[in-house]
Amino acid sequence: MRAPSFVTSSLLLLSLLAPMLGVAAGKCERLVATGNPEYPPYLWRDPQNPQKLIGANADLLQQIGEQIGVEIEVMHTGPWSRAQDEVRTGRVDLLAGAFLTLPRLESMDYVHPAFYITPSMIWVRKGHEFPYSGWEDLRGRVGGTLVNNSFGQQFDAFAKANLTLESVPSLTQAFQKLLLGRTEYVLYERYPGVALANTLGLMEDLQALEPPISSEGLFLTLSHNSACNDPWLRGQLAKKMTELTATGLPETLLQRNLERWKSQQLQPASVPPSE
Repeated sequence: MRAPSFVTSSLLLLSLLAPMLGVAAGKCERLVATGNPEYPPYLWRDPQNPQKLIGANADLLQQIGEQIGVEIEVMHTGPWSRAQDEVRTGRVDLLAGAFLTLPRLESMDYVHPAFYITPSMIWVRKGHEFPYSGWEDLRGRVGGTLVNNSFGQQFDAFAKANLTLESVPSLTQAFQKLLLGRTEYVLYERYPGVALANTLGLMEDLQALEPPISSEGLFLTLSHNSACNDPWLRGQLAKKMTELTATGLPETLLQRNLERWKSQQLQPASVPPSE
């Protein structure tokens, strides 16, 4: 006779807790996001406030936050490798732009759909090109990349098994090693690579080889360890991302931030060096 009594008591307790659980959903009024600080026009450090990241991804998150009634602040937390660690541990809630990989799936929920499709290129020194038509042509050569960077699950697996890649914290360092002849190529996305090369005055010295090594979807991710990660938030983020991508807003923001980045480069600004 004790078992039915226990079940009845448990059901009563659940019924009393249900309203409280409902109130708990969506309890976070503020989220913190971070990302790659060397990623224009998607993300870069604000010249007026270097602790903040601006760009197309940040603008998109702001739109989503306004529509779901949650403030989303996009902060600079260090180089790309550290930004990922901050989200992985839950010290930061969101990663504002990441390719889909199995290691990240272990610590982050991906918000579908992807909001950009981003081609990644082989960058070489002009005058030091080599025959390239696909991944196999990279075997036996020393390449450069960023710490913890990804170019999609398939290429990452191929690179781990077959390529020699040296990782550095920033794209500036990767390009410098390339120009010094310490690496033969650098792996990086097309738009951010062009943007930074132009800023550094290196476009006459660098060339991107075709075809891209990959063209991957760029996603918003939510840390498994975020205190704000609940079904309500995951559902709202996916709903708004679906709605906004259907309107073409991400592409509008991308073009706007390409112009924003270019105009900023024409203005003298003092930005602390990347950490």
